[in-house]
Amino acid sequence: MGRVRKPEHNNSASHREPGTHTRAARWLRILLPAFLIIGWVAAAGMGGPLFGRISEVSSNDQAAYLPSSAESTKASELSREFYDSDDIPAVALIVSNDSEIGEDSLVEITTSVEKLTDIDGVVEVSPPIPSEDGKATQVFIPLDSSGDIGETVTEMRNSLSTSLGDSYSVYITGPAGLTADLVDAFGGIDGLLLGVALVAVLVILLFVYRSVLLPITVLLTSLFALCVALLAVWNLANAGVFLLNGQTQGILFILVIGAATDYSLLYVSRYREELLQYEDKWRATREAIKGTIEPVLASGGTVIAGLLCLLLSDLKSNSVLGPVASIGIVFAMLAALTLLPAVLGLLGRKAFWPRLPQFDPGSEGEEHINYQGVWGRTVMFVSRHSRPIWMATTAALLVGAVGAVGLKADGVAQTELVLSASQARDGQEALSQHFPGGSGSPATIITTEENLDSAVEEILSQPGIDSLTITSDDSPSGQAPINVDGISPVGPPGTPAPTPTVVAGRVLLQATLAYPADSTEALSTITELRESLHSTVPDTLVGGTTATTLDTNVTSSHDRNLIIPIILAVILIILMMLLRAVVAPIMLILTTILSFGTAMGVAAIVFNHILDFPGADPAVPLYSFVFLVALGIDYNIFLMTRVREESQKYGTHQGIIRGLAITGTVITSAGLVLAATFAALAVIPILFLVQLAFIVSFGVLLDTFVVRTLLVPALSLEIGKAIWWPSALSRAKQPTPQFESNTASRIAD
Repeated sequence: MGRVRKPEHNNSASHREPGTHTRAARWLRILLPAFLIIGWVAAAGMGGPLFGRISEVSSNDQAAYLPSSAESTKASELSREFYDSDDIPAVALIVSNDSEIGEDSLVEITTSVEKLTDIDGVVEVSPPIPSEDGKATQVFIPLDSSGDIGETVTEMRNSLSTSLGDSYSVYITGPAGLTADLVDAFGGIDGLLLGVALVAVLVILLFVYRSVLLPITVLLTSLFALCVALLAVWNLANAGVFLLNGQTQGILFILVIGAATDYSLLYVSRYREELLQYEDKWRATREAIKGTIEPVLASGGTVIAGLLCLLLSDLKSNSVLGPVASIGIVFAMLAALTLLPAVLGLLGRKAFWPRLPQFDPGSEGEEHINYQGVWGRTVMFVSRHSRPIWMATTAALLVGAVGAVGLKADGVAQTELVLSASQARDGQEALSQHFPGGSGSPATIITTEENLDSAVEEILSQPGIDSLTITSDDSPSGQAPINVDGISPVGPPGTPAPTPTVVAGRVLLQATLAYPADSTEALSTITELRESLHSTVPDTLVGGTTATTLDTNVTSSHDRNLIIPIILAVILIILMMLLRAVVAPIMLILTTILSFGTAMGVAAIVFNHILDFPGADPAVPLYSFVFLVALGIDYNIFLMTRVREESQKYGTHQGIIRGLAITGTVITSAGLVLAATFAALAVIPILFLVQLAFIVSFGVLLDTFVVRTLLVPALSLEIGKAIWWPSALSRAKQPTPQFESNTASRIAD
């Protein structure tokens, strides 16, 4: 805006063959957009059917994402030398609702359990093991990890419930049960999540544009971008380039829809501006692309740079998000800069029906900005009260950021990950009432044969260890119980200890913990066990479900502390290159950090005292930071690139005011869209995604309505032209500031 363009007259037409070039240009203007649209439709047509097939190339197995250097990973690899199997253990818990389980009842239970071997995916079943109180039995059932764990667990639950009737309460728990419930919770990603996000975006677009055709065009642009991104990601994952999981899939969907819509909003706003200045819709299209490409590429490039910093993560579930989400951002930018211009170029002014932008080349300068509207009045308010505004908003944000120290982000139990009903979680609670809490999820301990006695003594000295077995070919089950004296506690006195299975000089022990495998007490037990074994038996490795959770939390915390400063440095450098300045980028980074801290502080209060969440995954602050900083910087880029453009013509003071007024509506709309799309993550009942949804949505709204609307413009006005230091713009002579007085008098009139 603010540029006067006269209608162009083709005075050179007489110097070429009549109609030849005109007809060629006309056909090119039709064919090029048509080819672009056809190409996108074809690619989206191939990617669309993959929505229901993401599970084919994804895994929610926590252990699959740990680095090879993690102790639990090493223990898992060595344990395969003792039993060549990747089976996932399930625990069937059968609790009597009436009396104690007698001999007859045990026979009935055994018969029912043996039927489970007819179910696809069930490898074998152990004999029922009665509890000491006589009220329950447990059965260990390894499941084939290559099959559909969720379907297998569901069939097992139905089979046991049907055959045993109402006299018993049946639970399928353990690692396989928890995995099945997790898969079930992620089941809404392909349908529910996408549907909620698209509806939310459509409602916002209808309100913003007061049009029917334009919102649908923008929404289809975002959906096509997602389909093509999914096509690329699915094929890369299928080729083994990376491994997807449910949370990465959900974030990809939301990120592409939100980013593509934001970039589209920016283009539509600029296109409407150009239609006011140019009568020819194709000339307006060309100018709109020229005016949009820099902020979109800068914005998308900043997000991609931030996301690719995740490649430094040792945790594969973090590092895989970098390239996956970056692919999504690339196609979001491409769709907004190719597909949308092609469609709108063909539609022209009709796309805005019924509010058609009329050709008005005389609209320029102050007259082009509506100072009677919300953003006009906001502009004048910020301009007149810049110092108290930036001081008050900074103080308020600092107070909110103090609460961030209360965010409990040191990990949560796996049973707490699913917020909806979970039979595996209920079964784990019931299991701990009748058996040792760690039943079905033992710690695996690998040590050398010569250090076996020392290791056994050290293990059984830990108060959190309930029992210990050793892998032995002497035992029919492959596991024989041992005690600290090397004598089997099962059988008559004096029974000799079993002969351990030895592979490459190592033996395998399995320790049942006294606490549930994913509890805080179990994590503390593994930590203490490792410390004691590493000091007395250095070559010993401790793995298993609890150790995997512990290593995941430790690795995630390390990643967070490493990556966040790197992302800040990368984005700061990009901003300096984009704005050709030092002061402005530093200001933008500091205000974004302040906004992030406030979002985390408010989230801590909501999570701890309102929603009563048990805690948060260590990756929650990292993911929140990546999206809030990378995406939050987007709006500052949209604003400051326009401010710089206007400052070059009108001076810094008026450039800031004009930039805020011109971009106010589009950036606010973009912020609402992004907040709504991330809020849609909350429909998936996974603790991690619900927390991420709240933090990012609240943070985006905070950044949109407070930081970008009040704090950044007020600080910029306070600093003045020095904000562009050391570029030439910081030394340019500033025009006489008649802008405010003229505008104020016009508003008064």
